[in-house]
Amino acid sequence: MTQPNQLEVIVSPLRPHLAVPGLVATLLVAACTGGGSSIPPAESASPAASASAVASGPASVAPSAGPVKLTVGLGYIPSVQFAPFYLAQQEGWYSEAGLEVEFQNKIDPDLITLVGQGAIDVGIGDGTSVIPAVSQGIPIRYVATIYGQFPNVVFAKAASGITTAADLEGRKVGTPGRYGSGWIMLQALLGSAGMTPEDVEIVEYPDFTQRAAVAQGAVDAATGFVNNEPVQLELDGDEAVVLRIDDITPLPGPGLVAGVSTLASKRGAIDAFVATTLRAMDAIVADPEIGLDAAIAAVPELATARDAQLAILEATIQSWSGPVQASGGLGAIDRDGWTASIEYLTALGLVPNPVTVDDLVVAGSSRGNY
Repeated sequence: MTQPNQLEVIVSPLRPHLAVPGLVATLLVAACTGGGSSIPPAESASPAASASAVASGPASVAPSAGPVKLTVGLGYIPSVQFAPFYLAQQEGWYSEAGLEVEFQNKIDPDLITLVGQGAIDVGIGDGTSVIPAVSQGIPIRYVATIYGQFPNVVFAKAASGITTAADLEGRKVGTPGRYGSGWIMLQALLGSAGMTPEDVEIVEYPDFTQRAAVAQGAVDAATGFVNNEPVQLELDGDEAVVLRIDDITPLPGPGLVAGVSTLASKRGAIDAFVATTLRAMDAIVADPEIGLDAAIAAVPELATARDAQLAILEATIQSWSGPVQASGGLGAIDRDGWTASIEYLTALGLVPNPVTVDDLVVAGSSRGNY
């Protein structure tokens, strides 16, 4: 795979080796140009009805000749991070909502483009990928938050003495490359301490082995995901320190993304899918073991490291809820955070054409309520 250009977009929110260490892949979307678009009016459940459906059970589509088929892109390798989708499928909740859901797990460098074209109905997209993509004319909308806290972090051994962004000055920092959500996060983190990447020694690990580099002392810290590398580091016996960006520069985390054409033609089905997925997330928050069991049923090899997978899932659950989700429920969208993110990515030169929050997010989105 060639090194991405600056305006290429990382689609997979979390790298696939969360589930099976050693199996890694990055999903890239090439820069694409085109005209703007808007979502035509479409019938959907009322806000009150949608909120009620999430609280008491899945929303459902209007009665028809049969279930509505949805193709959902989850990423390359099935893993424990997708437990809500597995649980909702195995419990029959999607079926109860009038849906026939097919999951796709494959390397697909055009995932966001395919979502925009309607070839894939729903995908998981990082907010920092959605902003440049829409700016370049890809007709997609972010419809619900999955990660209320931005999952990209800088991590280090506690023994390193690193506790703040300022402590990174002059240190060696590992990263897969100078692209994507991790690189955006690192620049924002360093900027909060009045630094740029030139104030640290960047060491690139295109094979995603930066965790091993931290463990071996080859670098002092590295970029990664809060529910992956730091968890693995601690499972190996090293106390980990994690530096997060959330309180410094709001960045929208991975969430559910649908194409404009899909929202126009399958609005009720997307509504039901979001509400049902959030129902499964709520159930897993209440009892993580049922999420782990669902993931193992979908990916049996995860059972060989059940304790490690549970630790990864628990770290994942913690990232589902930020301040906005704590008050508005899982899935709620932080519109103010998106505004700040647009401004920041524009400053980095990643937004070639102006966009607003309304260009990116389905109006009024929260817990499946459009």
